[in-house]
Amino acid sequence: MPEQTVTPAAPRAVRHSGALPTARTHRRYWAVLTALAVLSALVVVGSLAWDNPMPFGTTGFWRIAELRATSVVIIVVVAFCQALATVAFQTVTNNRIITPSIMGFESLYRVIQTGAVFFLGVAGATLVQGVWQFVAQVVLMVAFAAVLYGGLLSGKHGNIQLMLLIGIVLGGGLGALSTFMQRLLTPTEFDVLTARLIGSIANADASYLTVSLPIAAVAGGMLWAGGRRLNVLALGREAATNLGVNHRRETIVVLLLVSLLMAVSTSLIGPMTFFGFLVAMLSYQLADTHDHRYVFPVAWLTGIVVLGGAYFVLKNIFYAAGSVGVIIEIVGGTFFLVHILRKGRL
Repeated sequence: MPEQTVTPAAPRAVRHSGALPTARTHRRYWAVLTALAVLSALVVVGSLAWDNPMPFGTTGFWRIAELRATSVVIIVVVAFCQALATVAFQTVTNNRIITPSIMGFESLYRVIQTGAVFFLGVAGATLVQGVWQFVAQVVLMVAFAAVLYGGLLSGKHGNIQLMLLIGIVLGGGLGALSTFMQRLLTPTEFDVLTARLIGSIANADASYLTVSLPIAAVAGGMLWAGGRRLNVLALGREAATNLGVNHRRETIVVLLLVSLLMAVSTSLIGPMTFFGFLVAMLSYQLADTHDHRYVFPVAWLTGIVVLGGAYFVLKNIFYAAGSVGVIIEIVGGTFFLVHILRKGRL
């Protein structure tokens, strides 16, 4: 009988426990992170240098770049806040569809802006601008979240689903109130108000950064440092409790930090309902892991590329920088519908 040759089996990939179990996933993650970092750097450099009429390196060039730097810093801060807040919020709610916007932050922002114009006229839009007014908006939003989270999660029968439902109802009620006041405004007042209610980089003021940067750094830094605890919270209440984590306390802490980040982002540039969802969805696909220590940097860089890229293209090619929020909402909303239709459920 002819001898049978035995083909040696292909070597199996060496696997180990951890967020990146194989060498291939490890290389893929760092390649993706490097590519996002390069794209983010190109967006930043392009925003500072594109169409700058002065020769590179001259005093005039740096003066023009300094004027543009405010928009770049705002993009970086907003991307940081929205990315970390959305990823952490989806973790503690155990739902990849909803975003912190569902809790009524943007509706509260609309009520504040609309109420100022409704009661004080066109001058009201100016009176709600300034550092102290910015701080007041942030404090009001965080207080709203603290009452909601503390009251609905600290009790014996605390339930996060009930909290989400009440947040949706309150957000809808606040939205209806702002719509009612808008219908009673004059055309001039409505035009002034509309510019404040559309998410736009132009809405932000450089003076706000002295307050928003420390708040975002502390709140985001605490979420980033607690990445391991978020990994445990993602396992669910029972598993987290069995692993020694106080699920209710940690959930409230995370939600309060999320509310700080969302309050800063919304008060800076206005509402962007689907931006956080778009960034979180893309970051999970790109990172290919559920470990928050690896998802957070990918989400942040993805946010910079998406928001900064949209701002750069609309400002320098279509000369419509004020439409960034509209375009982000259209693209994010489209991705949201496609994701829902592919998944088949909420």
